[in-house]
Amino acid sequence: MSASKSRLYHRLQLAAHRLQKSADRAVLAAAEITTAQAAVLMLVAGGAVSQREVATQLGLNESAVTAMARRLLGMGLLERVRDEADARAWQLRLSDDGRTALKRIDLPFKRINQTIESVLSPEEIAHFADYLRRMAAAFDDR
Repeated sequence: MSASKSRLYHRLQLAAHRLQKSADRAVLAAAEITTAQAAVLMLVAGGAVSQREVATQLGLNESAVTAMARRLLGMGLLERVRDEADARAWQLRLSDDGRTALKRIDLPFKRINQTIESVLSPEEIAHFADYLRRMAAAFDDR
């Protein structure tokens, strides 16, 4: 069956939208942040990074990351620190409150993953993850 006959794009969009809404509700309730903000915090949790690196890693434009970083800085979840390699540059670092927020969203994300695991077998999950990776790569430059 073809992608168009099975309305694959529509099904992906619908599933992603429902998953996003459910995850946002759960994460907002747990830590008063969105899943997009959580993604930034998770990335910064690995060590101080520039806003440009955050944008690249998350596939966002830099202006979107600038606005999001400003909100997260204002919420006290991130800190801005001087880049050790370039005194003119700044990096984002997770604050103590940011670490606490990440701990609060562990359970909501665990529940989301448990829901996915309740409808897909481990083998299906492995295949699906590979399909999603390949599709994302196919549209990287478009």
